[in-house]
Parts: sequence; structure tokens; C-alpha cells
Amino acid sequence: MADAAGDERQLWFTVLGAVAVRRGEQELDAGSPRQRALLAVLLLQGGRGISAVELIRALWGENPPPAAMDALREYVCRLREVLAPDADMLVSESDGYALRVDEGGLDLRRAERLASEAEQARRTGDPARARELLVRALELWTGEPLAGVPGPYAATWRNRLEERRLSLVETRIALDLEAGRHAEAVAELTALTAEHPLRERLRELLMLALYRGNRRAEALAAYADIRRLLGKREGVAPSARLSELHRRILRTDPRLPVPEGGRPGPAGGGAARGRPAQLPLDTPDFTGRAALVEELVVHLGPAQGRGVALCAVGGTGGVGKTALAVHVAHAVRPFFPDGQLYVDLQGCGPRPADPETVLGAFLRALGVSDCAIPEGVGERAALYRSVLDGCRVLVLLDNARDAAQVRPLLPGTDGCAALITSRNRLAHLPGTHVMALDVMRTREALALFTRITGEGGEDARAVVAACGCLPLAIRIAAARLVARRAWTAADLVRKLADEHRRLQELQAGDLGIKATFELGYGQLPAPQARAFRLVALPCGLDISLGAAAAVLGLGTEEARRTLEFLVDTSLLESPAPDRYRYHDLVRLYARACAERDEPPERCAAARSRLLDHYLATAARVYTMNRPGEPLLDHLEPTRYPGLAFDDRESALEWLYTEAGNLLACARASAGGSMLRRAADLLLVTKDLADSGTGARQYEQTVVRLLTAALAARDARAEGRLRLLMIHLHVMAGRLAEADREARAAMALRRHCADPVLSSHALNESGIIAGLQGRHDDAEALLTQALAAYRSYGNHNSAASVLGNLARTYQDTGRITEGVDLAEQCLALYREIGATVRLATGHYELGVALKQAGRPEDALRHLGRAVAIYQDSRQCLWEAMTYWRMAEAHLAAGRPAQAAGRAEEALAILHGPSGRWARANALTVLGHALRRTGHADRARVCWQEALETYEELGSPEAPAVRRLLPADGTAPPAHDADG
Repeated sequence: MADAAGDERQLWFTVLGAVAVRRGEQELDAGSPRQRALLAVLLLQGGRGISAVELIRALWGENPPPAAMDALREYVCRLREVLAPDADMLVSESDGYALRVDEGGLDLRRAERLASEAEQARRTGDPARARELLVRALELWTGEPLAGVPGPYAATWRNRLEERRLSLVETRIALDLEAGRHAEAVAELTALTAEHPLRERLRELLMLALYRGNRRAEALAAYADIRRLLGKREGVAPSARLSELHRRILRTDPRLPVPEGGRPGPAGGGAARGRPAQLPLDTPDFTGRAALVEELVVHLGPAQGRGVALCAVGGTGGVGKTALAVHVAHAVRPFFPDGQLYVDLQGCGPRPADPETVLGAFLRALGVSDCAIPEGVGERAALYRSVLDGCRVLVLLDNARDAAQVRPLLPGTDGCAALITSRNRLAHLPGTHVMALDVMRTREALALFTRITGEGGEDARAVVAACGCLPLAIRIAAARLVARRAWTAADLVRKLADEHRRLQELQAGDLGIKATFELGYGQLPAPQARAFRLVALPCGLDISLGAAAAVLGLGTEEARRTLEFLVDTSLLESPAPDRYRYHDLVRLYARACAERDEPPERCAAARSRLLDHYLATAARVYTMNRPGEPLLDHLEPTRYPGLAFDDRESALEWLYTEAGNLLACARASAGGSMLRRAADLLLVTKDLADSGTGARQYEQTVVRLLTAALAARDARAEGRLRLLMIHLHVMAGRLAEADREARAAMALRRHCADPVLSSHALNESGIIAGLQGRHDDAEALLTQALAAYRSYGNHNSAASVLGNLARTYQDTGRITEGVDLAEQCLALYREIGATVRLATGHYELGVALKQAGRPEDALRHLGRAVAIYQDSRQCLWEAMTYWRMAEAHLAAGRPAQAAGRAEEALAILHGPSGRWARANALTVLGHALRRTGHADRARVCWQEALETYEELGSPEAPAVRRLLPADGTAPPAHDADG
């Protein structure tokens, strides 16, 4: 149909601007504002009738004048005169009126038709056509919609039509960005975001346009702007979508198109979203359950268009929940091309998997860097759902304890699915398809046994009956038969027949599971049975081959053969090469066997060997990062050797992979003869505290061991643990607590001839004194520490003291001497071949050079430091360096770059361990924002920083308080020198 706007004979109505009616090029007189309001209401009804009562309410609101009905009739008559000879378009109905306009006769209808055609063109891969249609649609908005029309109805529709226009503008700009026209889009978006400062889609497009134009710092600042505005005006945080874009820009996500001039360097050690494929191997001889498999496949995939698909399989232990879930997961895998996640939630054991820990592992598998993973289950769950937004991922949550454990691990968007197994029915997960799994049917159980062994007949049927048709028991029995070629099914029947009580327990609920384990355990050769018992003693979630060899006191190859035997008999799992874990119920049973069958001294010896293995290996990692620090000479001796590494990267990989197991071992060793070695294990794994992940668990472990050392009155262990507490308190900005621990450590020096304690206590006390502004004390203590380190050849720590002294000199106005000491610090690190500690040298010199008024030189050294910290996974120090880089950019007169670096620091700093550093980053960000004219945002930053400083009792609080005058104004920009 031809558009009425181009036909001289037809009427053309407009509401996307002034309400008007034209015939061809001639504008007709639509009458008074109230009469045009009536015309607008009728047009917006889309040809539908509206009662006179509703018309009156639309024109005059809830309190119309007495003569409203007469006025309405008069307006209708006048409109018919205006529309003549097409007056029959305005028809009277039983209780009201309707205006029947041809399809092409209203600008709004034409705009919607063009928008629909644009959407279709976009879906079919013609973005140029889509953009052209959108431009034509937007041209129909000629000003403020319903301009000059009075009445509540018009006011409501005016907002609605403006919202629609903005939506189309956003779509058109998105097409511009897809076509690479980001430079042109920036100016338009800057004006639009100024007009609509809280509109997140516009802010998202602006961030993308800036990023694609290689203006990454400004993109980060645009996010900071709306985050502060939303927090201040609405009391909310940015949407998950906008926050995820912010994180992707920080990580330089390769899925974002490459900006002009090439991709900027990574921030925060980020990586692209990964495509995990974590499903365990599907059971090759999976048998039966066909109806259940089909039922689950139907519910799980394809999941698009109906939200997150959730299925839960419940049943007793050993009934085959995991085998069924893994089989189904492989069956639906094609529906989830973006990956599959898997975790054993250890729900039946005494230590179910912590959702926070699981989320950390999932986020790493999805490509989120350690530095970008926040502390706390709530923040991690939010980031997890954001990362999965728009993806099609299957999550297999095996062995869940309850709904509370599962909820944070569920995806939140359409296209994803979760399959859960649990001993309990998860009735408290709304929308979940719940399946109760029972033992196998006799026919299926027999088929399973026959498929594994090749044996059938009545003897096979008798074996299946003795196993109570429990899949795990059947597999164990079948594995025994296959492993012993001289046996027949009849022989196995006779073996099982000797265990009448055991057979009864196989049919008695949970006791049946224990009986099934007993069936396999009782047939193990002595070496494998001993391994089954002892390898269950450690408290970690899994165990490496090296650690298991230590527990068993065997060589690596012999330990591998022994453990693989247990894997073949289904008593142990191998989730990855040379890594092993028990089903949680099997672990409980194995430990019970150890208590029953192992002398206590043999169990203690196994735990001691494991601690030796971890301590010796961690000590090697420590010294690889800190050559020149002879700590190995002052650790408790170990009898069992640790691992050796070919390179530093593999050493770091071991440290962070084993972090949970290391801390679990230390906690389990908090007593008796192992206490000192446990304290030393924490001493040589101190990097875990600065990595940004696991810091909370590390501190909890230090506290637990310190309590044990105090109870045991072990001054050596107490002193070393207090050194760690000092470090944790200082890094968190808790200076009062750090000072108390330092004074206790200094007192212990008189009762304990420990050079490690003596020298480190002096250094830590000097650091605290400097941070508290006691500069004379700081210089005296650090000078003593330097002499103490040199007395026993600890060059690494001596270099560290030079850096600390450099800052003391700067704080007391001796800038040139401070730079000289920082240069000596870096030179000494280079001389001894330091690796991660070389970053400390660059950091200290960068800070000194900034104080000396040489910001460009400072940035060069700080840039080298941040690269090393990223490579070494020292996220907390990486963030501290970004804060210092922000200060240097500010000193160089580049506030926009300063804001970007400060934002990079804030993106890393989460949780209690990073609060003080976060406040520092907020302070410098406030200065940067103030210089760029964002006074409100600056005040918000300073207020948040002040609250943190005051809570921590930090000496920085007064200076920040002065930035926040009582009248609410901000200080002049020239005062904000960072």
C-alpha cells in the first residue's frame, strides 16, 4: 500500500512531533490544544473504540469540568469537519468513538513498520539495510511527541514514545558500531549520555565505542561515572550486563572487536571466556535406564526459549546417579556448544564443597582471571551469571548436599541448563524437574553385569541379586570377576554367599552402600588395601600422585600402579591424569577402615610424610621466587623429599593448584610434633595470601595454628605465625592489629634464638612504624633489620629493607637519598637473580621517582613491576601497582589515564584483604575525577575511601576528610595532586 504521506488524496496524521493532520502537502487546522488532544487519543488507540468516559478522563484527568461531555461532543463534531470528505473515519460507537485510519496514514504506524522490517533485515544478515530502515523510522520523529497536547493521557504516551525513539536510536548506533563507525558514534553518544545519564544501554554503547576507538581508559571512566551516579541517585549497582562489559574491557576480551591501533595490553591478567569441557568420561558400558535417559534429554535440551532448564536426580548412594547424569550430559552436549562445567559437591561428606570455592573454579574455567574473581559467594555468583549471559552452557552438579549449596551455582539465563545429583530430593529448587532414581530392574542389572564380564545365566542372576541390583555393587563385583580370569560367575556367587550379613546390608538402604564398599575392600590385595585406607587420611578434596606417594611412602611409579588398581575397582576416581579423589562416602568408609585396621602410629607417619612432602616442595617454590633468601636453612627438617621443578611456571602452577590441599594439611597438623612444620608450610606459601584468591582461607589457617602454638607454648612456631599475622594485617590496612602482633613478635625474640623471627620482626615493625608516621622509629628498626639480614646472608630480604628505608627517607623529605636507596634495592635484586621480588625493586623505585617529580620514569618502572606481578599471579600487588601508576599519571597531568589505572586497581581489589588498597585507589580516582570536572563522582570516591580508612583506623583518614568539607563542596582541582 502506498503511504498516505505521499498521496495527495489521503490524510496523513502525525503524533511523533506536533499532533497534526495533512492532506498531501496541506496542513489542516486540527483545532485547539484540547481538540488535538482528542485527536491524539483516538489515533493512539489504533482504530479501537474508546468510551466517552475514558476520553474525558484522558483529556481532563480525574476531575473533569461539569461540561466535559458537551465539550467532548463539540470536539468530535469539529474533527469531523476537519476530516471531511473523510469524516466517516471518525465513527460513533455505542458508548464512545473510534478513528479508523488507513495502515499507512499514521507516522507512528509507519515508524513501527520500518522498525519491524529493520529487525527482520538484521536477523537475515543485512545490517546495512537494517540501518537504512531505522534511519527512515527515526526521521518520522520531528520533535517532542504530542507536542503542546495537554492531559494525563498525552503525558503518559509522550514518555512512551520518547522511550521508543531512544530504543531505536540505540539499535541504530549498535549497527554503526558493528560497521566500525565507532569514531562518529562517540560524539553522539556523549551528548545522549549527558541528556540521559542513567540510561545503561547508552552507557554500554559509549563504552564500546570508546574501547573500539582505542580509548580504553575513557571507556572505564564511563563505567565509573554511571556506577557512581546509580549508587548516588538510585541506590543500585549497574546491571549485570554493563558490569560484565566493564570486566571484559578490563580483561581485553578477544571477543570484543579489536580497537584501532591494535589491542591494548591486558589488565588484571585477564583472559578470554573459556569453553570448558569438564564432563567426566561417559561410562562405555552404560546399560539400561533408557526411559529415564529419554526423559532427562527431553527436559534438558534444546533449552532455548524456556529459561534455564533444571533437572535433579535423587537417590541413595551407589544407585548410579552420577553414571546416569554423565551419560545424559554427553547425550545433550550438542545443545550446549559454549561448554560444559562439572563439579563433585561432596554433599555426603563432613566437608561439602563450599559454593564460593566452586564458583571460583567455574569462573577460572570460563576464562576469568584469578585477579578478576571477587571474594564472597554473592559477588562470585553474580559474576558467574554475567559471564554465562548469552551462552549455552550445561552445568553438571554432582552429589549435592541440599538446595542451599546448589542455588549459587545455577545459571541465570535462557539457553543454559543444570543437571544435579543428590541423595536428597531437591524440592526447594522451583522449576526443577525432579527424578527419584531407584535400583536397577533385574533385567537391566543382569544386562550390565553380562556386558562387563561376558557371563550370563543363573549364576550371573544370583550375583546381581546378591548385589541388590545396586549399580555400584554390580560394577565392583563384575570388576573382580574380570580381573581374575580363573574365576567364573559361579565362583563369585560362592564368595558372596559367605557374607550373609553383608548381603542383608546390601538391601538395607544406606547400610547397603557400606556393604558394597566392604565387598570391594575385602578383596583387595594387602598393598592396595593399605593404600585405600591411608590415601583417605588427608583432608583435601583430592590428592595428587606425588602427595599420595608421600602418604604411602612409595615411589611414584609404584604409587601410580597401586592407585590405578583402586581406580579400576571403582574405589577411587581419577578426575585428571595423576590426580585422585574418593567418592565422599567411600572416603568415609576408607577412613573407618584406617581407624580399624591401621595402628595409630602408622596413620600419624602417613600424615607426617604428607606434611614433609608439601613443606619441602613449597620451600623450593619459595626459593625459586626469592633467590638470595636462605630460608631453607632455617626451616624444620623434613625426612620425605618434595618435588623438583624444571621451571618457575610449573612451580607456580603446582603452588596454586595445590593451595586448598596445602592449607588443609596445615590445619590438620596444628598439634604435636607437626606444629612447627605446619607453621613453616604457611611461611613458605605466603604468596597465597597476596594472590587475591584464597586469602581468607589462608588467614583462617594462620589463626588456627597460632592458637595451637599458644596452647603448646611453642615460642618458635608462635613467632613465625605472628610474622604472618603482621603481614596479613599490614596488607589489609589493619595497622593497630599489626602493631600489637609486632610488639608480641619483638618480645618473643628474647626467648627464641630464631634468626628468621629476629630479623623479620624488626623489618615488619619498621614498616608499621613508617605507615603510622613514626619515622624515627621506622628508620632505627629498619636499619637494625638490614644488619640482621646481612648477618646471616639473607640478601633478598636485605634488598626489601632498602626499599622500605627508601620510603622512610622520602617521607622525611630526603627525596634524593630515597631514590638512591630504591636504586640500590633494585640493583641488589638484579644481582641475586630475583624473579617475583624483582617486581618489588621496580615498584619501590617507581614510587621513589614519582616522589622525586619524575613521573615518566616512575611509570616505566611501575609498568615492569605490574608485568611481573601478573606473571606471578600476585593480584594484590598488581592492584597496588596500578594505584601507584594512577598517582604517577596524575602527577604528569593526565587525569583520564589516572582514572583508568585506578579503575583497574578497583576491579581487582575485593574482600577484606584488599580494603586498604581499595581505599587508596578510590582516593587517587577521586583526584583524577575532580580534575576532569566530575566533582560529584570525586566526592563519592573520597567518602567511600574515608569510611574504609576510619573503620581500619588508618592514618590516611584525616587527609581524605579534609577533601570533604562540611558544605559539600569539593576542593579546587589544583589541590588534588594525588
